[in-house]
Amino acid sequence: MKEFFGDGLLLNTPAAEVLYQTVKDLPIVDYHCHLNENELRNNHRFADLGELWLAADHYKWRAMRLCGVDEKYITGDASFYEKYLKYAEIFPLLCGGPLYYWTQLELKLLFGIQEPLCAESAERIWNRANEVLKTLDAGEILRRFKVEYVATTDDPASALAAHGVCGNTNVRPTFRPDFVLNMDEAAIARLEGAVGKKITTLAEVKAALEERLNYFLSKGCKIADHGMDFLPLADPGEARAAELFAKRGELSFEEKQEVFSHLMYFMAALYAKNEMVMQMHFATFRNVNSAKFAVCGRDAGFDIMRGNVDTDRLIPFFDTLAQRDALPKTVLYSLNPACVPSLATLSGAFPGVRIGAAWWFSDTVEGIRRQLETVAEYAVLGTNLGMLTDSRSLASYVRFDFFRRILADFVGGYVERGEYDLESAKKLMYGVCYGNVKAFLNL
Repeated sequence: MKEFFGDGLLLNTPAAEVLYQTVKDLPIVDYHCHLNENELRNNHRFADLGELWLAADHYKWRAMRLCGVDEKYITGDASFYEKYLKYAEIFPLLCGGPLYYWTQLELKLLFGIQEPLCAESAERIWNRANEVLKTLDAGEILRRFKVEYVATTDDPASALAAHGVCGNTNVRPTFRPDFVLNMDEAAIARLEGAVGKKITTLAEVKAALEERLNYFLSKGCKIADHGMDFLPLADPGEARAAELFAKRGELSFEEKQEVFSHLMYFMAALYAKNEMVMQMHFATFRNVNSAKFAVCGRDAGFDIMRGNVDTDRLIPFFDTLAQRDALPKTVLYSLNPACVPSLATLSGAFPGVRIGAAWWFSDTVEGIRRQLETVAEYAVLGTNLGMLTDSRSLASYVRFDFFRRILADFVGGYVERGEYDLESAKKLMYGVCYGNVKAFLNL
């Protein structure tokens, strides 16, 4: 029996252990996250373990709901200590899930605690972790994990006042115009405020988006991100989109999709012109529990994966952009893993397109393994861009160690079976864990 969360965690062969040692201390390039850049700039210090873990982590919130915890102890008015005790109480039920691994890795790597979390150990762990937290501000956590680059996720109207170099970490914005492209009136009002102009026409919204994108570029932005429930349709053309935008308060869902699609073509061309990377996150079904959404708001753990995604829509989207010489480097993330094989083959038809990390519900031990297997079989494993946090929690940088262990075990299996040589495996590990994404982003 292996030691509980010992050095051999998830490493099942000697080759896996060797490969892990070659990458475990590499710097981190986090090319997609939802961290608060103000916390990084101001070296935020967490009051206690409850704030660090439970202030914004919808993964933990969802797990607590699944175990029957009352909402008071999740997003309600209970103290962080009370919330933490409820999490500790249900924690042993999470066997095999990613949260179990992440939480115990956070305790080990941040606090030096290698004890199973449960109701009985909760107070001991609380006291020990909080003592260590007195020495850990946001900057120290970034240094501890050797975080070299962070790409936050930002609305086009964001001031970006806190971005820049924070200690040893380069913190840069990501352009995320989802709400504007979906013609959300509040988002358009924010955009008007940012550019100081009234927006009434499609041409004006395009000009405003381009102005703000140029501002993001001046702040070191290299990446755009689009989260969408549905993929773009064929481009309806400028005239049709302008006509629809003019009456945007009266549009059907299908008509809104036409405007969204036209704007996606427009934005993709801007990204290509400015040599940016476009990320596309899709197959989501957001805020499905209306009653809870009314109480808890967005990003609170009530989003799920779509059962059906028409990934064929990406073919005319990419093909049209390629014909226009306007296809940027692109990273694809599907919340539904059933789509990944078709996406991987599509990436072979458009060489600037890559499959992203196993995302959200798929970033489990077996989900990451399946993603690696699919990329290896249908695309190219050695050009994979590796891991990211996609998180609002600074403690989530343990996910890179989690991924590196799984990758080492996966590649090490080929080495152990005599199907791949060790030196090539070491080079591949370096590329996937660090080198590839730096080259892809021109860092």
